[in-house]
Amino acid sequence: MPVSGELKEAIRKYAIKNAIDFGTADPGSVIGKVIPIAKGTPISDIKTEVQGIVAAVNGMKKEALENAYEPFKIEFEKKAEEVAAKTAKPKMVLDGAVVGNFATRWPPEPSGYQHLGHAKPMFLEDEFRRLYNGKMFLYFDDTNPEKASQEFVDADRADLKWLGIEFDAEYYASDNIDKIYEYARQLIRAGNAYVCKCDQETAKEKRRSMEECEHRSATPEDNLSEFEKMVGGKYDESAAVLRFKGDMKSQNTVMRDPTIARIKKDKHYRQGTKYSVWPTYDLAAPIMDSMKGVTDVLRSKEYELRDELNKKILGLLGLRVPRIHEFARLNVKGNTTHKREIRKLISDGVINGWDDPRLMTLIAIKRRGILPQAIREFALRFGMSKTDSVLPLDALLAENRKIIDPIASHLFFVGKPIKLVVKGAENMDVKLRLHPEKDFGFREYKTTTEFYISGDDAAGIKVGSIVRLKDLIDVEIKSKNEIIEATKVNTPGSNIIQWVPAKDSVKSSVLIAGNLMDDDGNLNEDSLSVLEGYAEAYSAKLKEHDIVQFERFGYCILDKKDGPSLQFIFISK
Repeated sequence: MPVSGELKEAIRKYAIKNAIDFGTADPGSVIGKVIPIAKGTPISDIKTEVQGIVAAVNGMKKEALENAYEPFKIEFEKKAEEVAAKTAKPKMVLDGAVVGNFATRWPPEPSGYQHLGHAKPMFLEDEFRRLYNGKMFLYFDDTNPEKASQEFVDADRADLKWLGIEFDAEYYASDNIDKIYEYARQLIRAGNAYVCKCDQETAKEKRRSMEECEHRSATPEDNLSEFEKMVGGKYDESAAVLRFKGDMKSQNTVMRDPTIARIKKDKHYRQGTKYSVWPTYDLAAPIMDSMKGVTDVLRSKEYELRDELNKKILGLLGLRVPRIHEFARLNVKGNTTHKREIRKLISDGVINGWDDPRLMTLIAIKRRGILPQAIREFALRFGMSKTDSVLPLDALLAENRKIIDPIASHLFFVGKPIKLVVKGAENMDVKLRLHPEKDFGFREYKTTTEFYISGDDAAGIKVGSIVRLKDLIDVEIKSKNEIIEATKVNTPGSNIIQWVPAKDSVKSSVLIAGNLMDDDGNLNEDSLSVLEGYAEAYSAKLKEHDIVQFERFGYCILDKKDGPSLQFIFISK
């Protein structure tokens, strides 16, 4: 049975969509999309057709692929919205949560900049605070003096303010160390914690092999004495740790006598050298949650194994146990959010800092021109679902376009500029709208014979052809060398090209950020490029962080003004 034209078009559509999302189209994914509409066509025929179309799509250049996607973009975005509406709303419920008696917390560790993955729990907590008429606290989990700093505390606060998230209270683990010590002593006295002096490798091996170490059988009195020596600074780092006495035979590795306090003698950004024994997350966080009245903890499911430990510690201490709700992490294709990896990339000079536009840190996303409401819609798309997903950045950019399109002024920019001299184009008064639909006003110029056009447009025109300078005039190309010469004509040109007036232009560059990592997780060394060109003179009136649409190029944000030159960052098509 021959493959119908309707099925061929569907195959092409889904192949293009798959290539847009993942860089290259996958035949298996396309087949899965079109099987429901195949109407009895033999699977062998479908596979053959899919392989041919996918090969053609994967051979398309990026610009051609994006142009081919345009007719389908609205359809796919509408479907994505419908799916999001169906999947997220039913999950915006927390088992056991009580309206009017609800309190949650956002617990950043101030050892790096917050990233897009953090946005999901932030916005979920903020949304549930509203739904349950409750409270939301800002809790700084700052018990690692080696990495915690005021810089990151300030950055976290700035990110949250930018996102529009407000808090009912703010507190720090490091301000409550003495109270946490008392709970640690309570565990020791009851025989539920002990001081271990095994070296790190020995302790790791014993946990792996489920063997108890010799220190586990010490008496509570001896362990309390050893703990006081730790607190009193009698031991060097790594000489001793406090372990929770769990179950060394447990299939849950977290329960195999985890470390709950360790010695770190780095100066703390907030407490100085007051303390040298610092609790781990597993001791500090549950105690702080119970102390501060947190009723509901939201966290990604990677912490699921720690639930047993956290509840066990609170139960032994006689403290109230908050409800714990878990969800899948928000992952973005082609990037990393691991602080250790980012620090190394910065120290190696691969990226330019935590705000490098290739990163998914919130400070980088803000710099790139992605707005808080877009992040919120993107982060809440799957609600409390536990299904893992790796989303392309385009899904976030699509949300952002909906918001910036109505508010972005439309201006002209040409990259890799080539000078175009047009006989008969002098002294024309040009009046261009700042937005095709909104009443933003106009920008006005008086032309000379000289213009700049983009190098890409210049490469595609031939001597003798007639092209249209967008929203201006039609010209016939007379010669094409380092400078292109043309004449104004009254014959309509079918090829529309971008331009800026040479006299009324400003030197501009656009940073274009791609995926930092390839599909295999390897560093993409060509992930940042710079396009030099000219923007029309009106661009000089923009303020830093203003967002514009450079027509036939894409949305950009003004990153900085450097004297008479402008630097933009590309946001999206």
